[in-house]
Amino acid sequence: MKKTVVVIGAGLGGLSAAISLANKGFAVKMYEKNNHVGGKLLSVKSGSYTFDFGPNTITMPHVFQAFIANTGANPDDYFSFVKLGVHTRNHFSDGSSFEMSSNKEAVIEQLKQLDPFAAKRFPAYLMETKRIYNLANQHFFYRNFRSWKDYLAPSLAKAFMQVRPLQSLDQFHRNYFQNEEVLKAFNRYATYIGSSPYLTPATFSLISHLELEDGVYFAKDGNHTIATGLARRAKELGVEFYLNTGVKKILATKNKATAILLENGQQIKADYIVANGDLISSYQNLIAEKDRRHFSNKKIAKVEPSISAFVILVGLKRRLPNLIHHQVYFSDEYEAEFQDIFRDGRYSDDPTIYICNSSHTDQTRSPDGDNLFILVNAPALKNDGSLQIDPELYKQRIYTILENKGLALKGDIVFEEVITPLDIQQRFSAFRGALYGLASNGLLNSFLRPANRSKDIKNLFFCGGSTHPGGGSPMVVISGQNVARMIAEFE
Repeated sequence: MKKTVVVIGAGLGGLSAAISLANKGFAVKMYEKNNHVGGKLLSVKSGSYTFDFGPNTITMPHVFQAFIANTGANPDDYFSFVKLGVHTRNHFSDGSSFEMSSNKEAVIEQLKQLDPFAAKRFPAYLMETKRIYNLANQHFFYRNFRSWKDYLAPSLAKAFMQVRPLQSLDQFHRNYFQNEEVLKAFNRYATYIGSSPYLTPATFSLISHLELEDGVYFAKDGNHTIATGLARRAKELGVEFYLNTGVKKILATKNKATAILLENGQQIKADYIVANGDLISSYQNLIAEKDRRHFSNKKIAKVEPSISAFVILVGLKRRLPNLIHHQVYFSDEYEAEFQDIFRDGRYSDDPTIYICNSSHTDQTRSPDGDNLFILVNAPALKNDGSLQIDPELYKQRIYTILENKGLALKGDIVFEEVITPLDIQQRFSAFRGALYGLASNGLLNSFLRPANRSKDIKNLFFCGGSTHPGGGSPMVVISGQNVARMIAEFE
């Protein structure tokens, strides 16, 4: 008789685990409180305007493709990717700009004007970030860690010290770049994992390799098609989906999970349970404190959450000629912005503003004008759940900053929706509205993410961006695969 696995949450991690487990012969049931799959990879539509809530930047398409191919299907039947040329245009406070692409020569030509030192060092920078990525891919991404003892194996310990864990991302970048504005563009990679470049380890410079050598991609018809494609493959493999079905509790007896309790009062028995989504919220909301002595409420209260986001979805009645797929308008004082968020827990008065305009690449996403996903880094909610700012006032401040930088939007807005950290907490059960669970600020939180398997409940597993190997859609898919492998080996 097939063993039953219940997956809580139909985000990319849960979908990945469900597909892998079904492909290995398990009976899989997936429960999702929302009416869509994909978690934060959500499509938002109003009239002719369609937006991807996130993530907007896709790297490592081979992870999604190989994952589907390993189940005996053709990934092109489920989703396809378009590689962007110049993928990000960075605008600086001094009026200069810098375009990022996987065209090394084009990047160097720009650096010759902006940062001659960096122009000479850029090939060495690419070599070093590639080396770090290869080590991480070989030794960390697909490996499960339960404690620091796992890092003491000789081969792993050697690899660990070779990925620059003791140097901050900013310190590392100063070996290769001297222009303070250009440094901002490369330091911004820390925000991809919800952290500060002045605190997070240089290991995460591997993101540079992915964007500047492998490239940045967009999924045809919208990034949300990755999630819908995975869900279709899951159904083909026999996974049972229960959308609009919230889970109230994970029931456990003698260190073993026995069932889940749905919000409608129904109990669903399971041999294994996989919790996809925010790990901290899952522990806090779904598991009785007596059953999780290694993750008590007292420990949760000390957690430093990652950044959250203040988002404005904007549909314009025309297309703006100076916008590409991705652009960033940097603040004057970038380090001060992260001090505001992490040290002071406040919104920056001069935030860096990211804008995705996917209709630049695919006009069918928004045929009547630009579809702008505008994001500002925000602190997580206070412990009391307060938002700290007036959303309307902060929205207007963002519009004013953009107008001062030469991007006037107000007169062309047809559709507008504001999404705050409070909305993120409520929609996605995100701990204090944080996007990535724990911040990866410092050595401990970066490398010893919460484990994929519970220390207290032996048949309970976790996947998603808040657990190992970390944030970003490819890492989330890998986390689901890792969990499926652990459960198969458990047998």
